[in-house]
Amino acid sequence: MAKADLQPVIIGAGPAGIRAADVLVKAGLRPLVLDEGLRAGGQIYRQPLIDDGRSYAKRYGSEASKAKALHETFEALRPAIDYHPESLVWNISPSGDTRFLDVMSNGNYRRIECSELIVASGATDRVLPFAGWTIPGVYTLGASQTALKAQGVTIGNKLVFMGSGPLLYLVAWQYMKAGAKVVAVLDTAPFKAKLHLAQLALHAPRIVALGMFYAMQLRLAGVKTVYNVRPDNIVGKDHVEGIRYHIQGKTGVKTLTCDALAYGFALRPETQLADLAGCAFEFNSHDRAWLPVRDAQGQSSEQGIYLAGDGSGIAGADAAEISGELAAMALLQKRGLATDSKRITALQKAHQKIILERDLLEKAFPFPRDWFETVSPDVTLCRCEEVTVGEALNAISGGSIREINRLKALSRVGMGRCQGRMCTAAATELLSSQLHIDALELGRLRAQAPVKPVPLGFGAMQQADEPAGKVVS
Repeated sequence: MAKADLQPVIIGAGPAGIRAADVLVKAGLRPLVLDEGLRAGGQIYRQPLIDDGRSYAKRYGSEASKAKALHETFEALRPAIDYHPESLVWNISPSGDTRFLDVMSNGNYRRIECSELIVASGATDRVLPFAGWTIPGVYTLGASQTALKAQGVTIGNKLVFMGSGPLLYLVAWQYMKAGAKVVAVLDTAPFKAKLHLAQLALHAPRIVALGMFYAMQLRLAGVKTVYNVRPDNIVGKDHVEGIRYHIQGKTGVKTLTCDALAYGFALRPETQLADLAGCAFEFNSHDRAWLPVRDAQGQSSEQGIYLAGDGSGIAGADAAEISGELAAMALLQKRGLATDSKRITALQKAHQKIILERDLLEKAFPFPRDWFETVSPDVTLCRCEEVTVGEALNAISGGSIREINRLKALSRVGMGRCQGRMCTAAATELLSSQLHIDALELGRLRAQAPVKPVPLGFGAMQQADEPAGKVVS
């Protein structure tokens, strides 16, 4: 198929992907949108699988108007785009000036050829191991939010939320408003870190006001908030019955009774597809991760590959929409189509303002860099390969490991079904803490296909000369 005849492809139908599709359609193009979800909206504006009667206000709170507007925008776009929900892009293979996307859609395999690709792959929870974190009843913050938004159910009857970041308080508040019994919010950051919110209030008063509102309502509902927490272990063997924790700098262990725990430490960008597409990467100290390089409009180091949303750097839903619009306009410019230069400049300024606000938020919700000082050796580090912290430490103590790929080779951390998506961040922090060097110096694990598990042998029947997009049964 000639390069000029190929549709532009958008991976992801969250805020970034929807806004990119909107721009392309208005310019007269018909993009192909591949979405892993059943319905568009992404994680932040996730829709229920079927309408359950809840209003936008009940489901999305203060973000209800934004969610409604974005969902309506997408529904208006449906006749003008080719939308494929429940479609996992699990590999990208370069081929000259074009690329082939390997996709699993509703159990079927298809290969799609494209020359213009906007990757809006989103983010997932950053988790760190502690004693009992693999016991049933322990969830990530994102998973608990998905249960509430998409299924209209809670993860338990008596809940504790733990971690660091604005999402911690937001999800706790959402569960409290839904009628769940929230016992406590265990913040791993010290209270004094919240003083940075005063500086943030000068730049983003609405964000700070909302955060204070959530915290106040939680306190009025009787929810305990504890700062500078480190978990000791989960109580219970077959299911969560409680959590034991201590406060940094204080003696004594405290216990809370609960039947579910949701935790996380901000978000981690999903960068695997950008890696497979051949994009260059650089280390980002704020995200504590290697991110694909992009310019101010989202152009990657690879021609025809554009990056948008949290998959290229965590900045939130508003920034994702902006980056989606900018990436689409960069694509239009490459095609020689007209764009509004004033609009581009305004969007770039707005994006930079959000990045400044995000930097201040990082100071108020710092990452717990000393985490592994209180994690015992028998704790599981890599769930897929069942590698413990102690086994990783034994490999490190040999003295030859000074890079994350070497740790993978000698311990099998990151070799399992998730291809290191969930454990690499924790393994990097462990290695960094043991060697007393910055994560930047440890390198990165290269993405491997499939980026998420697919059936064994899936797609093996695909022939190199098959027409693009043909479904193989």
